[in-house]
Amino acid sequence: MEIDRPGPGEELNPGEETVPRPAATVVVVRGGDETLEVLLVKRNPYSRFMGGAWVFPGGAVDRDEGHGDDALRAAAVRELAEEAGITLASPGDLVPFSRWITPPQVKIRFDTWFFVAALPEGAEPRIDGGEVVDARWYRPADALEARARGELLLVFPTIKHLEQLSRFRSADELMNYAGSREIIPVEPRVVLSGEQARVVLPGEPGYEA
Repeated sequence: MEIDRPGPGEELNPGEETVPRPAATVVVVRGGDETLEVLLVKRNPYSRFMGGAWVFPGGAVDRDEGHGDDALRAAAVRELAEEAGITLASPGDLVPFSRWITPPQVKIRFDTWFFVAALPEGAEPRIDGGEVVDARWYRPADALEARARGELLLVFPTIKHLEQLSRFRSADELMNYAGSREIIPVEPRVVLSGEQARVVLPGEPGYEA
């Protein structure tokens, strides 16, 4: 699958390549062994970066959070609490799922680790009303269908993760799989053709060129 342009706030960079900032995102799941639903939050439409897009809660690592895995987990826990009002008992509840690095042709870049985490018992999302203005639970396939109907604005990494997640029958099945998954960085590229910019993944036509 190709996307015909980068997402909102992902302007192309005509100058020197930007060093990606470390970031963390949390795919919160519920459903146990019966079904799989994931939490998507809507970014404030007035935000310069990804305004109006439905995403998984997450954000950049703060300087005081340090470096490495501990810093990523600290950022993930903090962003989940700030954006969705969900508090995890421990950073150890986060299970690494993937790592995506923003294309070098984009001005604002992140080196993002995606974690999955089961919704804590009794917890429900509470939006902050500032950076995030709405939150909904979706079966991954339903979210993709809503996008196809023009009801959800989804950006490339979110779409690709939802496609992966739609293959799992239940939250438990996903969590078990994530626990044994080898993390290989995914580095999309932006391919320019005239005035059109396409985001492509390794193995897709135009990536090696």
